[in-house]
Amino acid sequence: MKTIQLNVSGMKCGGCVQTVERILKNSDGVENVSVNLLSESAYFNLQNNHSNLEDILDNLRSNGFPSKIYNNVFSERINKAELEKKTKWFDKWKKLNFAFLLLTLSGLGHLAEGGYINSSLLASIYFHAFIATLSLLIPGRPIIIKGFISFWKRRPDMDSLVALGVTSAYFTSILSLLLPSIGFPCFFNEPVMLLGFILLGRFLEDRAKYQTSSSIGELLDLQPETTLLIDKNDRTKSIRVSALKEGQYIQVLAGDRIPADCVVIEGSSLIDVSHITGEAKPIQAQKGDNLLNGSLNLNSTLKLEVIKVGSNTSLAKLVNLIESVQSKKPQIQRLTDVIAGKFTYFVLLTAILTFFFWWKFAIIIWPDLLNNNTNLILSTHHSLHDSLGEYAQTSLSLAIQLSIAVLVIACPCALGLATPTVITVASGKAAKKGILFKSGEKIEIASKIDTVIFDKTGTLTEGRPFIVDYLFCDDNEFLLRISASLEKQSRHPIAKALITEAENQNLQLFNILEIKNESGRGIIGRLETIEEEVKVGSIDWLKDCEVSMTEDVAKVMSSNNLNKNTAIGVSVGNQLLGLMLIGDSLREDSSESIKQLKISNFKIHILSGDRKATVQEIGELLNFSNENLKWELLPDEKLKNIEILKRDNCVAMVGDGINDAPALAASNLGIAVGSGTQIAKANADVVLMGNKLKGLHYALMLARKTMNKIKQNLFWAFGYNLIAIPLAAGALFPKFGILLSPSIAALLMAISSITVVINALSLK
Repeated sequence: MKTIQLNVSGMKCGGCVQTVERILKNSDGVENVSVNLLSESAYFNLQNNHSNLEDILDNLRSNGFPSKIYNNVFSERINKAELEKKTKWFDKWKKLNFAFLLLTLSGLGHLAEGGYINSSLLASIYFHAFIATLSLLIPGRPIIIKGFISFWKRRPDMDSLVALGVTSAYFTSILSLLLPSIGFPCFFNEPVMLLGFILLGRFLEDRAKYQTSSSIGELLDLQPETTLLIDKNDRTKSIRVSALKEGQYIQVLAGDRIPADCVVIEGSSLIDVSHITGEAKPIQAQKGDNLLNGSLNLNSTLKLEVIKVGSNTSLAKLVNLIESVQSKKPQIQRLTDVIAGKFTYFVLLTAILTFFFWWKFAIIIWPDLLNNNTNLILSTHHSLHDSLGEYAQTSLSLAIQLSIAVLVIACPCALGLATPTVITVASGKAAKKGILFKSGEKIEIASKIDTVIFDKTGTLTEGRPFIVDYLFCDDNEFLLRISASLEKQSRHPIAKALITEAENQNLQLFNILEIKNESGRGIIGRLETIEEEVKVGSIDWLKDCEVSMTEDVAKVMSSNNLNKNTAIGVSVGNQLLGLMLIGDSLREDSSESIKQLKISNFKIHILSGDRKATVQEIGELLNFSNENLKWELLPDEKLKNIEILKRDNCVAMVGDGINDAPALAASNLGIAVGSGTQIAKANADVVLMGNKLKGLHYALMLARKTMNKIKQNLFWAFGYNLIAIPLAAGALFPKFGILLSPSIAALLMAISSITVVINALSLK
C-alpha cells in the first residue's frame, strides 16, 4: 500500500469535496480518503495490484475535476510551484479584467438608455444582449460548462447554482427579445453583473486563500537555487542545488543559506535555525556540527559536506509534515463537508419552490402586492428589466427574479472553507514557533486538553545526562567500558551519556554476545572476554536479581548526595561492580512553561520512572504538590496512571518521543520534545522542535483559539445562508417591499466567502 497525493482542480465548495471523496472511495483499492478544498488536494492510500492510478485520474477528469499526481521532488517543486502560481494568477487576472470591461460597457449602456449618455448604440437592447452573450461565452464559459456537467453527473455544486442562475436570466431575456408577447422580463445586465461579481469574489478569495497557506511558500523560499561546489582541486563553481549529491563538498558564504543537510568540515559561524525551532537566537556551528537545510549562515565562510539532499533533507520533510496537517480532517470539518454536500440540493429545491410560490400562489395571498410596491420596484429597476411586451412587472417576472437571486446568493463555498482555512493558518503559525501538529484532527483534540502530564528525564530536564561520580569501584574505566558496551544498543538518554563519556575517554567497547532489555529497569547481557553475565540498571532491580550489596551501598543510597542524581548499578555475575551517579540539569524554560500552564488552569502531573527523592527534588523546584508526583514507575504503570486520569480529563502526555512512546500513544494527545525528524515520525501527535518547552503553552492555547475561529466561521457561514436565502426568496417583500436583485445577491455571496477567509487570517 502506498500513499498518494493529488492536486485537484475545479473544486469550489463543500459539495465538490464530497463529490471527489465519493469518486475516490468508489475506486477499487482506495482507502483513507481525505480531500482538502483550500489546498485543492486529495490524499488516499492505494493498495498494490488494484486500481490503476491513471483510471482514477481519468474518472476525476471526466467528472470535472482534472487532477495530477503531486510533485514530491523537492528541488523541482520550488520552481514549478512558482511558475504554476504565476500562470494561475495571470489567467484569473485576464478573465477578471475582461469581465469588468463587459460590466463597464453594460453600465455605460444603462446610462445611455437613461439619457445620461447620448449614444443610440449603447442604449440599444441588442447591445445589451451582445454584452451578455460575450459574458457567457468568455469569462463565464468554464463556470457554466462545469456547472451543467455536474448537473448531468447528478452532483450539483456551487458552479451549478451559478450556471443555472446566469443562463436562466440570459435565456429569459432572449425569449423576451424574440417573443415580446409572452411577457417575460429582460435581464441582460444580470448575467454580466453576476459573472463579474462572482469572478471578483473568487479572485479575492483565492488571494486570501494563498495568504493562509503562505507558510509553506515561505519555507520553500528558504531553499537556495544555487550553491558553490568545491571540486577535487579545491576550486569552487556555482551549480544548481538540484544537482547536489551526497558526499560532495560545498562552500557557504556569510549571508547564504545552507542548500542541503550538511556537516561542518572547516570553519565556525553563527547559524540562524529559526525556521526549524522557532528560536530567534542563533547557534554557534563548529567542525563536526550538523546543519539543517535552509539555515542561514550569518557571519563566516564554512566548508560543508553534503549528507542529505532533495526530498530527504530536514526542510523537505518539514514542508511535507506541514502539508500533511491538511490530510486528516477534524471531526467538525467532516460533518461540515457532509452538510455542504447536501446543501446544493436544498438550494435548488428552495429556488424551485420560490419560483412557483411567487408565480402561482403569492398573487392569491396578496392580490394587490405588485400594485402596492410598484413605485419601489420601478425605482430600483431599470426599464430593461421589464418585459418588452404588455405584461410588465407580472408575478412571473417577479418569480424569475427571486428564484435566480436564491440560486446565486447561496454560499456553499463559505461552508467548505470555514474549517480548512483556519487549520492552515494555525498550522503555519505553529510551524513558525517550532511547533508541528500532525493533523487538523490533533488541533481539535489539543483544544480540549485540560490535564498535562510530564515525563522527567529529557522533558523537564535537559535530556543530556552526565556522570557525576563513581562509587564502590576500584577501576572506574573498566566500569564505564562494561556499562557503555551493554548500553550501546539502547536509545535511553542515560545510555547515550555513558556511550558519550566512553568515546570522550577513547575507550574500546566490548562486543555484545547476548542482550536482553528489561523495560524501564535495566539490561542483561553477555560481553566478549567476560565470562559471567553483566547487568546494568537501577539498584532496586539489581536487588531483585539477587545481586549482593554491602551495608555501605544502602547508606549511600539514602544519602542527600543521591537526591539530585540517579544511581546506576553495574554487576558481573551476582557481584556489584560499582555505582555511577548520573545527573541532569533542569531545562531553563521548564519553570516558566509550568507557570504559564498553571495560570491557564491546566492540571499538571509528573510521571517518572526515576527515584522518589529525584522526582521530589524536581517537583519542589517547579512548585508541584506531592499528590501530582509519581515516581519509580515502570512503563506499564505509567500507562495505568494515564488511563485513570483519562476517565475524567482530556490528557496530554509530554515526553521525549522515544522512551515515552507507549505513554504518548495512550494519552489523548502525545506531545514530543525534540529537534529531529525522527521524533516527528514517532507516536507523538504534536512535536515541539528545538528541545524547548516554551512552545507547549502556545500550542495548547493556539488550538483553543483555532477551534473558536472555526466556530465563528461556521456560525457566519450557516447564519449567512439562513438569513440570505429567505431574503433572496422575497421574505421581506410583502410587508416591507424589499427585494434583492440577482446581481446584489451575487455580490453578497462573494463577500460571504471572503469574510470566512479573512476571519481565518485574523488568528493570532
